[in-house]
Parts: sequence; structure tokens; C-alpha cells
Amino acid sequence: MIGMNAEQFLAQAMNQAQGGNEAAALATLTQAKSAHPEHPRIWHFAGNLLLRAGNAADAAGHFGKAHELDPGNFDYAIDQAIALTRQDKNHEALAVLATVENVANGHAHFWSTRANAARGTGDFSTAAEWYDRALKIEPSRPKALHGRATVALERGEPDAVELFDKALQANQADPQAWLGKAQALDVAGRTQEAIQIAEALVNQIPQWIDGIRLLAQLRLGQGDGDFAAPYREAAKRVPQDANIPAEHCRELAALDMAQEAADIAADARRRFPDNPHLAMLEAMQAGAAGDEDRAEEIWLSLELDRVDRHVFEARHWVRRADFDRASAVIDKALAAAPWDIGAWALRDVIWRLSGDDRHEWLHGQTGLVQLLPLADVESVLPAAIAILDQLHDNAHHPLGQSLRKGGTQTQGRLFDRYEPEIQALHLAIAETVKNYRDQLPAMDDSHPLLRHRNKDWRFSGSWSIRFMGGTGHHTAHLHPEGIVSSACYLALPPDLGAGEGEKAGWIELGRPAPDLRLDLQPLHELKPKEGHLALFPSTLYHGTNHFNEGRRMTVAFDVIPATQQT
Repeated sequence: MIGMNAEQFLAQAMNQAQGGNEAAALATLTQAKSAHPEHPRIWHFAGNLLLRAGNAADAAGHFGKAHELDPGNFDYAIDQAIALTRQDKNHEALAVLATVENVANGHAHFWSTRANAARGTGDFSTAAEWYDRALKIEPSRPKALHGRATVALERGEPDAVELFDKALQANQADPQAWLGKAQALDVAGRTQEAIQIAEALVNQIPQWIDGIRLLAQLRLGQGDGDFAAPYREAAKRVPQDANIPAEHCRELAALDMAQEAADIAADARRRFPDNPHLAMLEAMQAGAAGDEDRAEEIWLSLELDRVDRHVFEARHWVRRADFDRASAVIDKALAAAPWDIGAWALRDVIWRLSGDDRHEWLHGQTGLVQLLPLADVESVLPAAIAILDQLHDNAHHPLGQSLRKGGTQTQGRLFDRYEPEIQALHLAIAETVKNYRDQLPAMDDSHPLLRHRNKDWRFSGSWSIRFMGGTGHHTAHLHPEGIVSSACYLALPPDLGAGEGEKAGWIELGRPAPDLRLDLQPLHELKPKEGHLALFPSTLYHGTNHFNEGRRMTVAFDVIPATQQT
């Protein structure tokens, strides 16, 4: 290859790639980069091969180098943005694309790529605008059609079904578009049609977890007692896939069906005896179901060094009242993931059980838990309640959430919806969260919440819960994706907590999850007030007491640092 010019290197690499030997093509391009480091097409072609191989990080670097060498070629910047979005570096992708807007703004793939990155940051309104610009230039562009339909579903737009139909006209073979249409049909109240599509997807792609999960969710929403049957049927059809029973186990566990989940994991382990993840699942669920000897036998022999393994093993030692061992194991989890919410929550429980005053520093400081009035409550609340009641009328009990006994939960991220009434509520809640942050204790770099005290915050997940007719409650749980969690009380039964000493419907903070089987009382108890927000660190277990009658509607959400990727 000595003396080959850049075009000869490229021709050889292209021939090798077309012949199916992409490793050889990359080796050729490595030599080409050394011999001709200023040739942008060499860097770009190598980036394409790296991206196809799943190495998005190195691909982004190669595309960036190509664009640096040839700033006039905006396709290099677009490809760099695509590689960045594959890594969930959506803000970086948007920054790259902004540098070529003046030369690329007449091209559909620029706007489609930009919309995809905006969607990745959670800015669905801007994403919708940019997908529309792409489709104005190229009305039949498949990726833009699919992206626009997906954003419509996420924002709750009424024409989501029609937009998925347009996407499917452009690409009938796209299973993700069919999945999205099924979800849109369900939101529109056409659940039987959604089930038909989900069943067809599972029949055609029996190993596809997203399709199985949707079908199970739809069946649960219809009150089907055997809602998890799609997992069993898929496991029979694809017996070599360990992911199917693992997901089956997870879904059962999320509905407090720990014994059934443990049995699913045990059966799968007989077929996959060398799979440590399945062993961990069996140990987790056996312990949650009360079979601690069975769980301990697995924990003591399990070779798996992972944060979730350490957190769940620590839960086992808490149940055994071996707090020294639990503390040592949770230390392993926090050494690997210093700000893991679940690990900090369990560390607090261990500190409380062992009499360690550090739990006061974590959750007892004044200002960490607040009940604040919603900003602009009189102008915002009535209109938001009317919209949310309509949404709940078409909602179902969600698979894998903390609701118990008949509650409904809105789909998608509530604050991304298009209705102006919801956006007004969003802004009012944002102002209230700012007031909460301003009243927190001083910044503390060692505290999982207070380390973010002086940073900008933004919302992650957001949803609404409605219980009707009493008997509903939330079991104690965590929101592991946030730093602050909340419940905004929109509607409450008129006699909530009525009677001397009664605390029906109150929110409890700090009472551990039921499966830990601990006699620890909550650290904080708050009586809900309409038009108020309860705000607290996400490291606090939280749940609600039963209430007997009436309507209870809340909006819940998680807060994360503004710079954190989602």
C-alpha cells in the first residue's frame, strides 16, 4: 500500500466493505488516515463503518474530524449529530447542527436530524416544529413521518393515529410505527384495535420485548387476570431468549407478585443455568416473597459485580437484620455509583436501624420536605383539572407502577402535552419548585440532593394519578431517576383525614417498602391540601395511606439537574 493516494485507499476500503469485510476496510482506512490525515472523505467513510458497527463514540469523532477538514460539507456535521444522538448526547448534537443551519436549512434530513435531537432532550414542542419543517421540504420522508407521529403521541395530539398511518404508508414494514399506532389507538379509546395490532406484532416478532410489554399492558387495562400470558407464549416460541422470562419476572414483581416472579426466574434458570442475571432475579423475588433461605443461598454463590445486585443483596441482609453486612454491601454499590438513588434510600434505612445519626443529615434537615402552595393556583387549577379528568377517563391502571386498587395514570410525560391548560400548570409547578429550591439548606457536595442546590433544574418524568370511589393508595416506592420528587394535589375528598387521629390519604415519607418487612415509622407525614405541592428528596421512600371515598387526583413528577441527559 506504500505510495497509494487517498482515492486508491478509499476505493480499496469500499471494495472490502461491499464484500462484507468491514474489519479489513477499517484497517485499510487506519492506514489511509496515517498516510493522508487531511483527507475528509477518509475520516467520513471510517465514521460510517464505525457507526454501522455500533461504535457511535468513535464514529462521532471521525465525523467531527471530517467536518473540521471540510467545513463546507454540512452532511459531515449531520452525521456527527446522528452519532451523538445514538449516545444520548442530544444537547451536543444540537450544538453541532446549529453551526451549519445557514447552509443546511433547505434540506429535509437536516431538520429531521435536528428534530430527533430535540426530542431526545425532551423538547417535544420544538421537535414537532422541526419535523414539520422537514416534511414541508420532503413530505414522504419516512424518518420524519415516524418522528412526527411519535412526538404527536408523546404530546397527546388528537391526530396521532392519522400521523402514524402516514408513517406506515411510507414504510409498512416498520414495527416501531405499528407499535406507536397501537399506543395511539389505545389513547384514543380504540383499545380493541390496539390489541389486534399488538397481537399481530407479537405473533410476527415473538422475541420483541416492547411488543410483548404493550400487549400485556393493554390486557391488564382491560381487566384480564392473565395479562402476562404473552410472556409465557413468547418464551415457548423463542425458548433460547433469556430476556423474555427476565422481563416477565420484572413485570410480575412490579405488581407485588413476588412469588410468581421468583418461580418464573427459577424456571428460566433451569434452562439458562449460567445466566447470573436470572439468578439475581430469583434471589430478589424469593426474598421479597419471604423465602429468605432460598434467596440467601443464591446471594452467597452469585458471581455478579453490578450496582443493582449490591442494592438488592443489601435488602436481603436488612431483612435478616445483619446491618453490618448490609452496610458493607451498600458501600460497594455507592463506590460504583456514588449517587444511585436506590442505594442512598437503603443506606438511610440501614442508618436508622443501626442508630446512626447521619440519617438526620440525609433526610432530617429543615427544608428538605416542604408543602408549598401552587403558584397562580386560582387561574391554573380549574382548567387543568377539566383536561386531566378527560385524560383519566381513557386511562388504565399502568403496568409496573406504584398504584394499587383501581387508580389510573396518564400516559407519556404530562408536561410535554400540547394543551395550553397543561402548559400553564407546568409553568406554575416550575415556579413552585423554584421556591422549594430557594428554601433548601445550604449546598453540600456530599449530599445526593443538596449537591445540586445551586444548579438549574428541569423536569424529567411527569404524570397524573386519579383514584375514584376510595380504596386507592400508593404503596411505598422510590423514583430512582430524579433528585426531587413531588405530588401536586389537584382534587381531594372533602373529608380527607377526617376524625381525631385519622390520617386517611396522607402522604408518608420514609416508611420503607413493604417487602423489607420493617417496623419503621415514616420520617414525615403530610396532610394533602388542594392546590399545594409536597416536595421531597427522591431518596425518600414515599407512599399514601388508604382513603375510603371520593376523588383524589394528583400530578407527580421528578426533577433532575438541567445538564443531565435523558
